[in-house]
Amino acid sequence: MSTRMFDDSRRVLRVRVWDPFVRIFHWTVVGGCVLAYFTEDWRSVHKLVGYLVLTMVVLRVVWGFLGPRHARFADFVKGPREVLAYVRRLLRGEEERSLGHNPLGGLMVVALLTTLLVIGVSGWMMTLDMFWGEDWVENLHASAVDVLIGLVGLHVAGVVFTSLREKVNLVKAMITGVKEFPAEDADRAPVAPARGPAAQANSSP
Repeated sequence: MSTRMFDDSRRVLRVRVWDPFVRIFHWTVVGGCVLAYFTEDWRSVHKLVGYLVLTMVVLRVVWGFLGPRHARFADFVKGPREVLAYVRRLLRGEEERSLGHNPLGGLMVVALLTTLLVIGVSGWMMTLDMFWGEDWVENLHASAVDVLIGLVGLHVAGVVFTSLREKVNLVKAMITGVKEFPAEDADRAPVAPARGPAAQANSSP
């Protein structure tokens, strides 16, 4: 359930979107991936960080089915036709705002989670006698890391683009859990502002 509040003093519409687990997951994985990348030669640390990230990814997948509205895959994972239609609207400057992830953002979430799973599972396989020294496992692990780096670059570019286009600080939102929409753009926000100073209401779950 999302909480919305119109702040007259700052002239912004504030909407609570991201639950604590989604935010903890996001920043834990960011930190874990950076640490794992730079500790490749420190095997014990690299493995521990890798297992932590893999555990968080598995929990995020579960949360994608059991979590609150905007954490669920059903809220933001769209089919190819819907994603392409959104891209066409985006190119025309007619795209709708999404309270959670937009269709392209949803596609990126799936791509990132899938790649992280491949990295984590292949890294675990490299510790097993059955796959010890297998080139294809090591190549899979290394290739997935390269793919992840490319996806992260696209993800950061998308966050910057959307933040500027919608005048919403998405990085801050992933820290606080709250999206802040400028009052002058409130009519384009994905939810209508509550009326009156500091008035609060709940949107549909």
